[in-house]
Amino acid sequence: MFPLFRRDPARLTPEQAHRQTREGQAVLLDVRETPEWQAGHAPGALHLPLSRLQAGAPLPRAAQDRPVITVCRSGNRSRTATDLLAARGMEATDVVGGMTAWARAGLPVTAGRGAGGGTA
Repeated sequence: MFPLFRRDPARLTPEQAHRQTREGQAVLLDVRETPEWQAGHAPGALHLPLSRLQAGAPLPRAAQDRPVITVCRSGNRSRTATDLLAARGMEATDVVGGMTAWARAGLPVTAGRGAGGGTA
């Protein structure tokens, strides 16, 4: 059902991630720290900083038992998050280039309470 999700997942382009999350095939999980998240994130994304994920925090309820696409600023932390989630037995992949590539692709970014945002 999710050919792009494997134990050793292929990375997704921002456009692929946007399409899959928009169509409900997966949940987008932003693993940047709170100030970065507040500066701008993808609409509908869930937030769980990598530091909390590494400390053993559970996924947000809406991401449990669902394929997860992780995203950070540039793609480094999201790759680490994907490895952690895969080690927990979850279907996970990440966005190559992170939110920087997401914004550069012209995909929606929101900040704070829904206003337009940038990326940090």
